[in-house]
Amino acid sequence: MRARLAAVAATAVLGSGMLVSAPAAHAADPVSTFDVTVGNTYTRGTITWHNRSVTVAGEQKSVSDTSCRGTTAFTLDSANKQLGSHYSSQTCGASEKFYPFVVPADVAGGAAVVRICLDDGGSPATYLSCKRYGRP
Repeated sequence: MRARLAAVAATAVLGSGMLVSAPAAHAADPVSTFDVTVGNTYTRGTITWHNRSVTVAGEQKSVSDTSCRGTTAFTLDSANKQLGSHYSSQTCGASEKFYPFVVPADVAGGAAVVRICLDDGGSPATYLSCKRYGRP
């Protein structure tokens, strides 16, 4: 009987040891804010940094129906080599949120830098101003 109790106790101790050594929950992906303003127009929002991509979400403003604005994002590695790019739909004569978009950064650890540009919403776009944001 004692041998059996000892085996049960040892199993309980081992089982609890396994629970203690289980990996911790995954930390949330870091988030940065961005703001690129030109005159009365802008793009503002957040960059969520993932392992092999970033998600860009925000709002852009155009003050004229004939002078549209858009947002373009570029992912870069630590040597400033471009990894990917993506852009929002255009906004004309309004201030509105753009649909969040994903920009690939398919290298270990993901992008080191994201460059956000306020553009004219054209195709191809003319970049009015750009800012760089480093991974936190």
